[in-house]
Amino acid sequence: MFDQYRSLLFSIAYRMLGSVADAEDMLQETFLRWHAAGEEDIRSPRAYLVTILSRLCINHLQSAQVQREEYTGMWLPEPIVTDPGSDPFHLIRVDESLSMAFLVLLERLTPIERAVFLLKEVFEYEHGEIAAIVGQSEVNCRQILKRAKQHVATLRPRFAAARPDHGALLESFLKAVGTGEMTDLLSLLTEDVVLRSDGGGKAAAVPNAVQGADKVGRGILGGMQRFVPKTLVQRLARINGEPGLVTYFNGEPYSVVTIEVRDNRISSIYVITNPDKLKHLPPLK
Repeated sequence: MFDQYRSLLFSIAYRMLGSVADAEDMLQETFLRWHAAGEEDIRSPRAYLVTILSRLCINHLQSAQVQREEYTGMWLPEPIVTDPGSDPFHLIRVDESLSMAFLVLLERLTPIERAVFLLKEVFEYEHGEIAAIVGQSEVNCRQILKRAKQHVATLRPRFAAARPDHGALLESFLKAVGTGEMTDLLSLLTEDVVLRSDGGGKAAAVPNAVQGADKVGRGILGGMQRFVPKTLVQRLARINGEPGLVTYFNGEPYSVVTIEVRDNRISSIYVITNPDKLKHLPPLK
């Protein structure tokens, strides 16, 4: 019975926490509580499991906020490879809500706002169901959802790119970085482009966000010369449902690169080099 809902539970937990390892921990704790309760005492297994998982995730986020404040450098979600047939987590839905940009945006919400927003807007639960899951009144849940949607609407880009543009821009970006042509690189970036990188203090990364086409372009090309091994192997992949790049050094995952697109140019670049966040990626083939 638990396995029947495992993909749904992981899909919720990962979007809530932005961490594969933490999501798996929440599933394990949910299973233990499910096992202790006994199936015969539970009228709706799905509702029971989603309730337990959601509350565990909210509690975890509340305690994780302190840890993330102490995190070395910028914190970004753990990437997941979602190529067809290679999704080890069997996500029930691969859409905008799984993208790196959207998960970063969700970090601006409080834990309870994040839970209510995801349950309603992504997983399409009714207000009454959400109220029971998070232990709030239906009126409160509606207010929480309203605040969350206002935050998201304020931060979300006004224009989304079509997927073909996204993939083509990524390939052009990688070519410009590979050749070191600053002019070509700048032509692909919006004026207010932002570079975010997460090394967790364990790998090379820019500690704070870098904004502006010229600064980002110089930072990327300079970083490639100073910090990136010359023998990296590159593999294009679907990262969190969108075109991305995984690089390997000595056969081990070295970095993940994804981009966000606006008006046919790159508006955000995400680079994850923290080795702890790359452990679950597929091996080099």
